[in-house]
Amino acid sequence: MAIKTVLVTGSKGQLGNEIQVLSASYPQFDFIFTDVDELDICNQQAVDTFFAAHKIDFLLNCAAYTAVDKAEEDVELSYLINEKALGFLGKAAVRYGVKIVHVSTDYVFDGKSYLPYTEDMPVCPATVYGKSKLAGEQLLKDVCPGSVIVRTSWLYSSFGNNFVKTMIRLGRERDSLNVIFDQVGTPTYAADLADALLQVISADKCVPGIYHYSNEGVCSWYDFTISIHKIAGINCRVLPIESKDYPAKTPRPHYSVLNKSKIKSVYNIQIPHWEDGLQRCMTILADK
Repeated sequence: MAIKTVLVTGSKGQLGNEIQVLSASYPQFDFIFTDVDELDICNQQAVDTFFAAHKIDFLLNCAAYTAVDKAEEDVELSYLINEKALGFLGKAAVRYGVKIVHVSTDYVFDGKSYLPYTEDMPVCPATVYGKSKLAGEQLLKDVCPGSVIVRTSWLYSSFGNNFVKTMIRLGRERDSLNVIFDQVGTPTYAADLADALLQVISADKCVPGIYHYSNEGVCSWYDFTISIHKIAGINCRVLPIESKDYPAKTPRPHYSVLNKSKIKSVYNIQIPHWEDGLQRCMTILADK
């Protein structure tokens, strides 16, 4: 079987780094790992030149502007990375016969549901980040209808900065912490998402469309913190507070639980529970 080439954009982020770790387990692929220094996806000429120079079979787009609060001021850059660049990548993919798997977010919803979000539920983003990511989804579907879009939530990793690392650091620095208990979702270990994306491109047939992926189970940020501290052996008093008592520049969704039935049935993907993912991530962090 011929080895296929996979281009990974945003390879220095949490998800991109996890794909790099897992790449050795997928010998059927040659990987090209790029970040902005190797390939500026916001530059149409650069994208066209790169696609012309490399025989690419799949693109895993992990590049995104993800600073939720900063996006409210950095509107132009958010839309450039999260929307406009998707047009450049989508057009190049069609021209050169590349299959795209693009990563999106639960922020395309307003977080007011009380049932796990399915892919066909109405979207209604409440933030610049969410609006720019939704605009990117829509543009990509328009220019490259064969794309696979995978929405995820509450991503963390042993790489980069994230909630898990912050709670470990604060738990060790302080005697007590206030953590929100009325925002509910599912923490997603980026290594598990990375493996799911690689399973998608390994499938016999790439079925286009929108899919949801997070780890299994449900918790609040408060519950998540309690688990982090328990595994890390941190003795810090964690106090539950309401969102209204936490000064955030940008509203966070109160409900971010994703229904994963579609990706499980179409791609036969087994999804670990969030506590299992957290345990594995923290074992790696403990060794660093």
